[in-house]
Amino acid sequence: MHEDPNDIYALWDELGEFPVSRYDDALRHMLKRLCEIFGAKNALWSVVVRLPVPPEGDQLNGWRPRLVRLLNPIAPLVTSVQAQVDKLWLPKVDLSSIVGAAGEEPFLTRLLFEALPASWFEEEYYRRHYLAVGHVDHISARCAFGKDVRIHLLLYRGPEDPRYTAAIKAPFTLAMRGLKWFQHRLLLSHGIHAANEPVTPTEHSVLLALLGGDTEKQIAESLGKSHNTVHIHIKSIYRKFGVRNRAALTALWMN
Repeated sequence: MHEDPNDIYALWDELGEFPVSRYDDALRHMLKRLCEIFGAKNALWSVVVRLPVPPEGDQLNGWRPRLVRLLNPIAPLVTSVQAQVDKLWLPKVDLSSIVGAAGEEPFLTRLLFEALPASWFEEEYYRRHYLAVGHVDHISARCAFGKDVRIHLLLYRGPEDPRYTAAIKAPFTLAMRGLKWFQHRLLLSHGIHAANEPVTPTEHSVLLALLGGDTEKQIAESLGKSHNTVHIHIKSIYRKFGVRNRAALTALWMN
């Protein structure tokens, strides 16, 4: 664990060097470097959106995950995360989920042990979704993009690690505030916050290749698909983003 501002600045510079076509790799690099800087064993990155019409009495104010990515997706952890996501659609959800969704702050960082009461750490949810998968603590950041889209990022520590303290919040907050531009690009790459509809996984790959300057033929070859199939995906991408060509798509991205 370093928490050196120079490491944070270096991370910003490193992410700026990734070409658009490698933004999935850039996301993994960001999570890996944040774990190194802040002494974490794993990281979770999630895009959360607000439902247009939340269920009556919804405890999460309509917020639900759209995308979830783990740095190290080991099987027990993947199963645990999916179980947590599934539980968010039940009438009654865990207190940690309610706390995570509460408030309208445009940017927020906090420690797990400062956000929840001591009694929560004695309950089944903590034992199942933290201790059972090798996690004991986390520090989190929540960044809003407009009124209906948020990105949540969590860095986890294990039983052999010291608990996160208040002293780490300042450098962590600095790091995450400086990454808002990058996270907005990640949203765009998935068609969130800019497109009329979310892009599919295949369209996501095509979109990154388009923005990276590849021709339709090159994209077809790299994805192992026919030129006609790729052309259909490109037309769908243009429609979803409300543009007519690659130049307009690139302009939207850069803006």
